[in-house]
Amino acid sequence: MLIDVHTHLWETCVEESKQGILSMCETFGIDKVYVSGLHTYCPDEAEVTRLNDYVVSFMREHPGLVEGYCYLNPRNANSLSELRRRIEDDDMCGIKLWASVFCDDPSVNPIAEQAIHYDIPVLVHTFHKAVDQLPNESLGENMAALARRYPKARFIMAHIGANCLRELRCVKDLPNVWADFSGSISHADDLEYAVRILGVDRILFGSDMPDLAFQTSYGQLLEADLTEEEREKIAWKNAADIFKRRSVK
Repeated sequence: MLIDVHTHLWETCVEESKQGILSMCETFGIDKVYVSGLHTYCPDEAEVTRLNDYVVSFMREHPGLVEGYCYLNPRNANSLSELRRRIEDDDMCGIKLWASVFCDDPSVNPIAEQAIHYDIPVLVHTFHKAVDQLPNESLGENMAALARRYPKARFIMAHIGANCLRELRCVKDLPNVWADFSGSISHADDLEYAVRILGVDRILFGSDMPDLAFQTSYGQLLEADLTEEEREKIAWKNAADIFKRRSVK
């Protein structure tokens, strides 16, 4: 069984994104994908609504296979009402934060509190770059500050922070933070290092589909020095646990 906790529909190519994800699901036997819609780094209310609509439509087209994150820009005045509608009315099961604000910005606090209320995880784009860091791109220290502020919330640190040597140690002692290794993080030993730092129970399979990163992530999972039990936890069991509002059959 395989669950991919990190995939996207891009507004510039929604149908192509869907077909890319579905093709990978068929080819590699992926049992469930968690999807968010993305376009600009700091979307207004209308853009967020469109992006979430794309994902809800995808969910309804492929029930059981496709689950949705509610993408939010915490700067928008309607963030909490958008979250309520998507969770309560549209059956989304997580929250996606990208790069509109650092994840420990005070504007995120009400969203984290609602995540606790709804018992859903928050996927946080966390990415350290050597060059061209985005103005509000969260790092390990931002993720750690938010997780300490809300110990009852469940957070997914995306991309193992990109620079896993720098970022993972920030959240090592925070049991409410998991990490996925999606997004062209292609060093052969990154996954094994993540397991050593966080423990196998806190690592989730993610790919960043529909880009070509799926093969990289899947190859890392297959080739890492893991027991079959450890590989199974990363492949799907940990995701089934963190998304416990949804039954995984």
